[in-house]
Amino acid sequence: MKLTFREKASYGLGAVGKDMVYMLSASYILYYYQDILGVSAVAMGIILMAARVFDAFNDPIMGVLVAKTRTKWGKFRPWLLIGTILNAFVLFIMFSAPPTLDGKGLVAYAAITYIVWGVTYTMMDIPYWSMIPAFTEGGKEREGLSTLARSCAGVGSALITIITMICVKNIGQGDERLGFQRFALIIAVLFVVFITITCICIKEKSTVDVEAPSVGQMFRALIQNDQAMIVVISIVLINCSLYITSNLLIYFFKYDFGGQTWENEYTLFNTFGGGIQILSMMLFYPVLRKFINSVQVFYVSFVMAIAGYAVLFTLMCLGLTNIFLLFIPAFFIFTAFGMLTVLTTVFLANTVDYGELKNNRRDESVIFSMQTFVVKLASGVAVLIASICLSIANLSDDTSTAVVAEAAAGSSIFILRMTMTVVPIAGLLLAVFLFHRKYMLTEQKVEEIAAQIKAKRG
Repeated sequence: MKLTFREKASYGLGAVGKDMVYMLSASYILYYYQDILGVSAVAMGIILMAARVFDAFNDPIMGVLVAKTRTKWGKFRPWLLIGTILNAFVLFIMFSAPPTLDGKGLVAYAAITYIVWGVTYTMMDIPYWSMIPAFTEGGKEREGLSTLARSCAGVGSALITIITMICVKNIGQGDERLGFQRFALIIAVLFVVFITITCICIKEKSTVDVEAPSVGQMFRALIQNDQAMIVVISIVLINCSLYITSNLLIYFFKYDFGGQTWENEYTLFNTFGGGIQILSMMLFYPVLRKFINSVQVFYVSFVMAIAGYAVLFTLMCLGLTNIFLLFIPAFFIFTAFGMLTVLTTVFLANTVDYGELKNNRRDESVIFSMQTFVVKLASGVAVLIASICLSIANLSDDTSTAVVAEAAAGSSIFILRMTMTVVPIAGLLLAVFLFHRKYMLTEQKVEEIAAQIKAKRG
């Protein structure tokens, strides 16, 4: 039976809420603790990276727990709802550091809340994405739902990048600390509402009933699924490149570009970029797919992203301060990452069928637990690189024109610009090289695998 509009819309709405929460944490947690609360950038980088290492053990275990779950509501929805409620609560706590804390106490608070946030996010993220193979028939239906979900996730991410600093300033009445606390509460409530709608409207279809794997079996299955491994490695490199830029973008506008009015330019840039990223997933990607296959779109996206970063670095070095000129590289970068986000999900979903044919087991939760882990790992690596950049550059929180001009004349701003552009280019080049060498699941191959699995089940 085909998916109904109600099912598609409710699943997409869950993606909006999920990525609103994720983007708030991924893009602003370093700024909140380092710039507002005064925690060392290097200390925050180590904390965030350590949390990702912890997730290396937590995510696979969560995948196994989901696979073993048997309830009248299915195996995905109970974890999805419970994880969402817990994660929303922890998000609020994470952006509500007590004013009495400072020094080591503040570092400990940041570490504990961020690690717990990561655990609870995993509780809902793995079952959310694992549901795609569980209630789609494969082929175009699966690709269509993946595209829709990623597009909606892009909407959630874009909304956060566009409205966060405006909302923080207004609802905090000039107090960024209070503004972040109130804003986090609003996002947490919306998150719970959206996922609740998803859980009510989505029902899992019957899938192949296999014995739930142990942790050891799971790792062996992943190692044996060479296509899943190359996709997750590509996801790490792609997302790491994007997150390095997104983590440092606010610092670029605050210390390099905008001076006292940096919030206005930052908001305008994010509005443009967020809009382009949404269009790329909902319009540009479907249009390109009419003319070329998904793998070719993948390569086109890489070319666009690398070209965009090269133009951005050139404009930075020329010292141009016209915000509209920055829209040129932004168009290419945001368009590319929008399409790459959709494509990596599609490719990962395809590896589930490949793994079933090759290893005689269908491990949706196992495969998609790796997506959750590698995206968070990429975020951790990116924020560590960003924190090292900020520490070496020794940027202050004084945004007066004189201070910004002095910083730009020295090496501080050059280090910031290099880290924002050249490092992501290197990551993208490595990703496209590995993908080209190893990935073999073309559309024709995926159809052949689906036909073989169907015959095998019959």
